[in-house]
Amino acid sequence: MSILLGCIADDFTGATDLANNLVRNGMRVTQTIGIPQHGLNADLDAVVVALKSRNLEPEDAVAQSLAALEYLLSQGAQQIFFKYCSTFDSTPKGNIGPVTEALMAALGTDFTIATPAFPDNARSVFKGYLFVGDQLLSESGMRDHPLTPMTDANLVRVMQAQCTLQVGLIEYQDILAGADAISSRIARLKSSNTQIAIVDAVTNDDLYRIAPALKDLPLITGGSGIAIGLAANFGLQAHPDSSKLPAANGYQAIISGSCSQATNLQVEHFKSLGGAAYAVNPLDLNQKSTEQLLQEILTWVQPRLLLGSVLIYSSATPERVKEVQSQLGVQAAGSAIENLLGMVAQGLLGFGVGQLLLAGGETSGACVKALGIDQMQIGQQIDPGVPWCYAVAQNKPLHLALKSGNFGTPDFFTHAFSKLRKI
Repeated sequence: MSILLGCIADDFTGATDLANNLVRNGMRVTQTIGIPQHGLNADLDAVVVALKSRNLEPEDAVAQSLAALEYLLSQGAQQIFFKYCSTFDSTPKGNIGPVTEALMAALGTDFTIATPAFPDNARSVFKGYLFVGDQLLSESGMRDHPLTPMTDANLVRVMQAQCTLQVGLIEYQDILAGADAISSRIARLKSSNTQIAIVDAVTNDDLYRIAPALKDLPLITGGSGIAIGLAANFGLQAHPDSSKLPAANGYQAIISGSCSQATNLQVEHFKSLGGAAYAVNPLDLNQKSTEQLLQEILTWVQPRLLLGSVLIYSSATPERVKEVQSQLGVQAAGSAIENLLGMVAQGLLGFGVGQLLLAGGETSGACVKALGIDQMQIGQQIDPGVPWCYAVAQNKPLHLALKSGNFGTPDFFTHAFSKLRKI
């Protein structure tokens, strides 16, 4: 097998976000959970390797990313894409910068671009500044993210703090002028020893203008938005067959561990409609064993599955998150909840859940790993950046959606299942 595009994603929801955009534009895509240990199931144009590396120490994130690169090159990948969140989630130490530089060195390339722009989800970059809707990144809900608070919207500055290579900017006037102007700007940056360039983009048209100028780069980095133009670089066009999934069956459930503003609104909307919802209190982990909490949740869940979709959530306000972290510790609180929610996912599958919606990158990663899923087929888009997927989990068919915490409309939890019924 020889694939056209090999992709490395730093979390599981981001991987499906990227795969979704590639499928919508004509690529046959499989997403793997970690580096595959055996063969892939189909003829493919692209493989997206989903890692859980966003919040690791930089050296660990680099090691995992290089291992994924080695695998993708062994599959004949002609170009590599390093995908991170459209809100550039990172810390001053990384991991976007260190992973980018390590991939560049491994590929022997002296230039790449970086753009998290995703206009369909209201992420735009102008003059190097990242906007979430009409707000600067640093004024959005991302300023309160419990693991990667983003307090600076200037991506050149953020990226430079993480890199040893020189970081520059391809400004909007070059984007408007088209691919030739972008290529000329790249040449000028390279001649001035700038090796990584943040790229402005405000609309999808901008992303389509940028894509041809990236055709010969060994490495592209960015959010999933830039992926909408990449299929055309390989002579591919959108085709409905690329997103077909088997028919869905089984009970419906939602597991939400994200504390983003978007997910909190989705939780409240689901509850306002009378949806069955169980709130997991992380502080209970100080008083009860994980097994005891799990049994309480599953005892509550089982009879309610017969009546409709159920929600198990640990989502909370930033103030509540800080309270929990102060008592349990930042890493300990996150790990304990992820472990519990992964066990909940296993229990739901045992009860006959065949349609599972997961909200939050860390939550999605924990649940997918707990279910032993190693490959997913990518289907139709629910909302921008979020497709339904199909996998076999513990020998059972399962439709699942992995939603980034920041994505989706307020009615996403109900809208998603109605969309699946039409597939």
